[in-house]
Amino acid sequence: MPPGNACDYIFGYTCVNDVTAIDLLFENGDFPQWTRSKSFDTFGCLGPVIATGFKSAEVNLITRLDGVERQNYPLSDMIFSPHELVSRISHDVSLLPGDVIACGTSLGVGSIKDGVTVEVSIDGIGSLLNTLAPAIR
Repeated sequence: MPPGNACDYIFGYTCVNDVTAIDLLFENGDFPQWTRSKSFDTFGCLGPVIATGFKSAEVNLITRLDGVERQNYPLSDMIFSPHELVSRISHDVSLLPGDVIACGTSLGVGSIKDGVTVEVSIDGIGSLLNTLAPAIR
């Protein structure tokens, strides 16, 4: 679908804490373990709401680790707009109601340790807080 039609297929926006256990990602040098490194308890949290009618280009995303600001950037700085992402992805896979597209993040968060509380905030959506649990091996 063309990007101009994508808005008809975006239900809303929310915050995502898309955590990666980076030490596990390249544990096997022959094959990056993307699924394993992103699939532990407390990884991939969503919320606090789904905001409809949200104007993503007009606000900042802020990430804090244990209350210390690590990111603060305008969503308008995304390489591809949400409409462009939906358009591009729809050319490769079927998108169905309820599908979630995590758009990535800017630089700044760095590594996080077990027990750290991560807060992802977006004006107009709210704040998602979760505490990182240890990755089970």
